[in-house]
Amino acid sequence: MKYFLILLFGTFVSNAQIASEQLNLMPWPQKIKLFEGTFALSKNFKVNITGNPNDRIFIGATNFVRRLDGRTGLFLEQSFLTKINEKPEAELQINCTRNGKIEINEDESYQLIIASNKIIINATNDLGALHGLETLLQLLQNNSTSYFFPVVEITDSPRFTWRGLMIDAARHFQPVDVIKRNLDAMASMKMNVFHWHLADDQGWRIQLKNHPKLTELASDGNFYTQKEIKNIVQYADERGILVIPEIDVPGHASALLTAYPEIGSKVGEGKITYEIQRNSGIFNATLDPTNPKTYEILSSIFDEVCPLFPSSYFHIGGDENNGKEWNANPAIQKFKQDNNLMNNHDLQTYFNMKLIPILKIHNKKLMGWEEIMTENMSKDAIIHAWRGTNEGQEAGGALIKAAKSGYNTVLSNGYYIDLMLGLESHYLNDPLPKKIILSPEEKARVLGGEAAMWSELVTPLNIDSRIWPRTAAIAERLWSNAEVNDINRLRKRLKTISFRLEELGITHIRNKEVILRNISNNQDTRALNDFSNLCEPLKNYKRNGGGKKYRMHSPLTLFADACNADAAQALDFNEAVNTYLDNKTVANSKAVTNFFKKWVVMNNDLIALSTNAPLVQPLLPLSQILSDLAEQLLSEMDKKKKVNPTLMKDLLEKCNTRSPADVELAVYTSLKKLVDIQ
Repeated sequence: MKYFLILLFGTFVSNAQIASEQLNLMPWPQKIKLFEGTFALSKNFKVNITGNPNDRIFIGATNFVRRLDGRTGLFLEQSFLTKINEKPEAELQINCTRNGKIEINEDESYQLIIASNKIIINATNDLGALHGLETLLQLLQNNSTSYFFPVVEITDSPRFTWRGLMIDAARHFQPVDVIKRNLDAMASMKMNVFHWHLADDQGWRIQLKNHPKLTELASDGNFYTQKEIKNIVQYADERGILVIPEIDVPGHASALLTAYPEIGSKVGEGKITYEIQRNSGIFNATLDPTNPKTYEILSSIFDEVCPLFPSSYFHIGGDENNGKEWNANPAIQKFKQDNNLMNNHDLQTYFNMKLIPILKIHNKKLMGWEEIMTENMSKDAIIHAWRGTNEGQEAGGALIKAAKSGYNTVLSNGYYIDLMLGLESHYLNDPLPKKIILSPEEKARVLGGEAAMWSELVTPLNIDSRIWPRTAAIAERLWSNAEVNDINRLRKRLKTISFRLEELGITHIRNKEVILRNISNNQDTRALNDFSNLCEPLKNYKRNGGGKKYRMHSPLTLFADACNADAAQALDFNEAVNTYLDNKTVANSKAVTNFFKKWVVMNNDLIALSTNAPLVQPLLPLSQILSDLAEQLLSEMDKKKKVNPTLMKDLLEKCNTRSPADVELAVYTSLKKLVDIQ
């Protein structure tokens, strides 16, 4: 069947730079041409589908209509799309040549053409068409009375084939609704791989009917039934997303060994037992790779787990095995010697290679964290890079080393969103930096990347705020051209995209107020909110240290849980300070001192709030120091009164010390600039 493109009448008015200032698209398309004119939306707007797509396009198109209706309130007349060529006269025509397959390296390209009286999405298959619908929704604009789409032509396809999000449901269990809303958000950002971390030291989260002890003894009652897993896999499939399970072995095995201690490596007198862990960290519990029963049990587990996940990949983890149990076990040491295994790394490779044929029975390819990569590891394995740098083999870049060594590989180093690093650090982290020299074959082995959401410090209440909106920036890095890297334009677009993510059910905005109400004892939260927009949670796992140890049952309803990685008011203050330092006009000075005045009032409000809110008390020392420093700088800048520089530097350094509230002031660097020039 042939499709004819609509001729776009009108004047071409845009290049990519101008378009980026007008549109809030994310990920940014590969090619975009913006023309004069608009397509006016009315309640008669309908969608028609042609070709031979998978049935998921009917679900996707119906969801599109409902989301469009919800956003515009037009009471659109079309209800559910159920069959091909149902509305030939429809204003939106979706043309799909064939059925899309949920697999890596599938064609996800699309073309979106909007004229003043017609919209066409052309795609090889329904996966590309779903991406086109997401772009179309992002193009929706309005004036005071109506909604419309700009006249535009977009040709788009992903730069990388693997654009993933990993959610750890082992440390803190994440219910079905959390997973589903994040799948919706992933689809809106054109992400296509959901990596589901389902077993670790702190819990086993999969119901296995042939191994009921795993959930009886090692889940605390929090696990996914097989029916729930199948439902989530189907839900992901309908959104064009591949689901890859992870069962971490041979280390991180406390939960598994709680049920089956007989395949552990621990030695000692009497009966050997294990228990699930209540802390985060690296533990000694490790499977015994020399015990045939280890592979019997794993094979039986895989026999039940693999059919739940149709994807071709199975993630075995393989990370952070400290080897202590192996080193202390004489039988294991003798096995190493008898089999010419020089070290624990060789022993782990032996273990991994035993899993390959077990998984191959189920047509699965083994994937694991970078520790599985050794000289003797099968080249069929996929290496998941997570440590070191990405600057090349000499600097320890596992991704580059893997590609050069003949492995397909995926990058998560630089995309660990649980580290609470800022947006820019993730956005400018490219799987293929320009300075890296790889052959075309080696570049093709770099499949893409994954955002990693480890759950030691997240619950269903705050997990969305740790994933979004920063993961949208990672999604763009993995989809868009490498030259699309302007952080300021990203921030501008992300304000709208963040709001649209909430529309999909993501709770990163709304749940902040839930936490603040808890802290305030249901009093006025404005001062708390203002302070939270100046603070960021301690980064790089520093929150879980400094004399404080979070456990799996510890509260995550505190001030640090309400703060985000990119404090909004801190960004505004930093911009104001830089503008002032470039040009010390009266207006620029006032822009800075206005912040100081607000902070003094904010501190007084927090003190008043704390009289009936014990959870506010840990914030007061940092808030007071900020207020005191603000008053000093205000005197210096506004009243032209000299202050004690030693006092200011002392206050500044107190701003940079660990707070009892487990946060850091995101305005510290800019405050230091001001103090240094006084």
